[in-house]
Amino acid sequence: MSTQFRTEKDSMGDVKVPADAYYGAQTQRAVDNFPVSDLKFDRTFIKALGLIKKAAAEVNSKLGLIDSSVGELISEAAGEVSEGKWDDHFPVDIFQTGSGTSSNMNANEVISRRANELAKEKKSDVTVHPNDHVNFGQSSNDVIPTAIRVSALLNVEDNLKPGVNELIEAFKKRSQEFSHIAKTGRTHLMDAMPLTIEQQFGGYIRQLKLGLQRVESASERMKELPQGGTAVGTGINTHPDFGSHFAEKMSELTGLKFIEAIDHFEAQATVDAPVELSGQLKTIAAGLMKIANDLRWMNSGPNSGLGEIQLAALQPGSSIMPGKVNPVIEESVAMVCAQVIGNDSTITLAGQSGNFELNVMLPVVGYNLNQSISLLASASRNFADKSILKLEVKTERIRDLIDKNPILVTALNPLIGYDKAAQIAKKAFAEGRPLKEVAKEMCDLSEQDLENALDPIKMTKGGFTE
Repeated sequence: MSTQFRTEKDSMGDVKVPADAYYGAQTQRAVDNFPVSDLKFDRTFIKALGLIKKAAAEVNSKLGLIDSSVGELISEAAGEVSEGKWDDHFPVDIFQTGSGTSSNMNANEVISRRANELAKEKKSDVTVHPNDHVNFGQSSNDVIPTAIRVSALLNVEDNLKPGVNELIEAFKKRSQEFSHIAKTGRTHLMDAMPLTIEQQFGGYIRQLKLGLQRVESASERMKELPQGGTAVGTGINTHPDFGSHFAEKMSELTGLKFIEAIDHFEAQATVDAPVELSGQLKTIAAGLMKIANDLRWMNSGPNSGLGEIQLAALQPGSSIMPGKVNPVIEESVAMVCAQVIGNDSTITLAGQSGNFELNVMLPVVGYNLNQSISLLASASRNFADKSILKLEVKTERIRDLIDKNPILVTALNPLIGYDKAAQIAKKAFAEGRPLKEVAKEMCDLSEQDLENALDPIKMTKGGFTE
């Protein structure tokens, strides 16, 4: 912003504002009052604010509540905001007034100033006021809760779903390549019955798909828009049909199916729908962390760990140990998951902070919710591109581990009984010998019977192997 200033006026008096800023006095007061962090609303949230103001102007114009020439100017200016043209003019800190009034007025001021600029370009004598026109029939108390819902759903559609689906497709591709490879299963981090890599990766695929289904379910509640409730949910100072027309217009502008809130008092007094959505994002994060850690374990070594797979060597792993390479993508994914889980705790606490007709932690809910969505989306893409599609399976190591797995003796239970099978397993483990070799010495099954019963691939198909 410019080092030159102009003087703006609001109901509290004069304020100095950077000369080239599109915002006005109320935004500047917020900038001065909240020098708390460098956290600002992201592109998706500002886009939602622009769309809300555009939709409101068009609906109010259609209902005859503002002049059509005013509505057209606001619509054009708000459209530019939604497209990202004026993002640098949204400087308000996240840690501001709990209703988000400062951010609502930031949008109103930017849009009105740009609308008046457009009026001059069009040689029109129309003047657009930030409160009387841009904010007509609205309150921060319904605008910001609506922006939270709209921005989150746009983010889910544009980023989260494609990102997680890219990871799902990567696992599908690799699981098909490794469908013939049986590996040692593990429960309690101890050797267990075998499964194929395809089966293991299939579990991950199902986890991720269920995560998206949970998000889809929570999104249904997010599609109820608070807009139209104005100050406390009664709809004071707006047309009775504004809320329903607004939802239709937002559906048209976004391609998503929004509806007016069934109960405006619930929609404005709570953030239960965002809390629910955040909980489903946390579930995806918990699953992704499990997947990332499984791969870290499988990659551990290269000589002293499991060493079943080899993740792509992307960068040196140590400033002191030459040649060391670490599972950096998996570590990055795990940190993203930790952040999302932390964000959910913040959103949950914020959800408890509604008093009577308004929640007073709206900005931090909107910020954390969109951050969680964006982080999960980008981490999923990165996980797919830089790790899953590049990992290699170390078949010799897997075969060696499975041959020495004493738990394979489980397949002999129906033939020789549990007690005898346990003796064979203990001896094989104690002597570090292949299970098949020890079983041949300790029971009267033929070599062919043992081959059939102890075939790892057969064990992965369930039922009986003999």
